[in-house]
Amino acid sequence: MINKLKQHISEYFVGKEDTIENLLICLFSGGHILLEGIPGVGKTTLASTLAKSVDCDFGRIQFTPDTLPTDVVGTEIYNMKTGKFEYREGAVMHQIVLADEINRTSPKTQASLLEAMAEGQTTVSGVKHRLPQPFMVIATQNPVEFMGTYPLPEAQIDRFMMKLTLDYPDEAEELRMTKNMLAGKNADTVKSVITAEDVLRIKEQVAKAVIKDEVIRYARAIAEMTRNEQRFVLGASPRAVLALVKASQSKAFLEGRDYVKPDDVKAVAPYILEHRLTLTSEAKIAKEDKHDIIRRLISKTKIPL
Repeated sequence: MINKLKQHISEYFVGKEDTIENLLICLFSGGHILLEGIPGVGKTTLASTLAKSVDCDFGRIQFTPDTLPTDVVGTEIYNMKTGKFEYREGAVMHQIVLADEINRTSPKTQASLLEAMAEGQTTVSGVKHRLPQPFMVIATQNPVEFMGTYPLPEAQIDRFMMKLTLDYPDEAEELRMTKNMLAGKNADTVKSVITAEDVLRIKEQVAKAVIKDEVIRYARAIAEMTRNEQRFVLGASPRAVLALVKASQSKAFLEGRDYVKPDDVKAVAPYILEHRLTLTSEAKIAKEDKHDIIRRLISKTKIPL
């Protein structure tokens, strides 16, 4: 079922295979994903293709500077006929939510997603509203150097399990992309291959993947290395360690195993850690590469036998 889903998505989204795999790792781990790239590289296509392939309720929030928190989480409206306030659902009340260009809206509106992403619910006028399951936020953003963008706050960034960067396609990929367009093959023609119930069943199986204490300590040791690294302002949070464990279970499951190896943790760690870590001013001046630092720290961490 998983192989069928991966193949189906790759027919409509032309890109790197590891991008699709990491997207499914987040889906089956109950995590959220941040896609970054310049306009036109397929961020929105990837999100909508996943939602339609899984037959999930799909919602899209087009973030702009004037988007309000009530547009996201909903609000209460007074019904003159009944004399009561009624809850009007916001755009977040869907199973898969595309937060398109999330860094083009104000920090106040960005923060309206925090409760939904962390707890699977929203609170409006003191009343809690549970979100449909499975629930996943796929946010897209342009690089912060572009005009009219707001950097995401640390609390928001930490709630994304992974950040994936989409770059320009190579010649073969762009040729295939063009042929798909000429053949009328796009995100609007995607058909579902599995159901939302299938996803929930897979998530239950993923959670049962055995992970030994030694492997958990290995994940924590990688996070500890980032906390002791002087070139980072802040190290990886405890939430990052939990994300490492969950994602490594999904990675093992996608590999056809019911147990986690240190290699699974090592494979997902760069995608989970990089967006959570910020270089110091001195490191930026020295033009240090964050990706290379993380790779070196992982390679220095003692692997359990």
